[in-house]
Amino acid sequence: MSKVLIITGDYVEDYENMVPFQALLAMGHEVHAVCPDKKAGDSIATSIHDFEGDQTFSEKRGHNFALNASFANINAEDYDALYLPGGRSPEYLRLNIKVIEMIQHFSNSNKPIASVCHGPQLLTAAGVIKGKKVSAYPTCQPEVEMAGGEYVALPMDDAITDGKLVTAPAWLAHPAMLRQFVALL
Repeated sequence: MSKVLIITGDYVEDYENMVPFQALLAMGHEVHAVCPDKKAGDSIATSIHDFEGDQTFSEKRGHNFALNASFANINAEDYDALYLPGGRSPEYLRLNIKVIEMIQHFSNSNKPIASVCHGPQLLTAAGVIKGKKVSAYPTCQPEVEMAGGEYVALPMDDAITDGKLVTAPAWLAHPAMLRQFVALL
């Protein structure tokens, strides 16, 4: 089975973090969830985004999610694949040079990467989507295009694979996204 790294942060979208973490573990993969400046056993706050008919999603406080690895000890070369959840955390994680370098390692090594919702903000900051078809939460379309990616508008429950990159617009796409991601593992 594969060894998968999840890079996450405070106010990550609850479902986008917890569901893939648990699903990949259930399938027998080794999964490490890390957050900059935190160690194994620390918790991060999650948020729950829902679509309630407004122009954008609503946000509520989610669960505390316990990390199972220490960010400072991670060597990206030890992992087979990378998963980047969305929510508000990518906006801040993209400012961390070590996070960006890790993403670039996975891309340059042609290892599978999955990213959902606002997670592609990390891909754009890392400069790894030029010429790629990428889906994301619709508000990320300008960033995807400015980074040289081709934004693909999908139904909220669908995902797209381009090479070793799997992207989706929201947590509703978990079945499609995880199916495509696991096929790359």
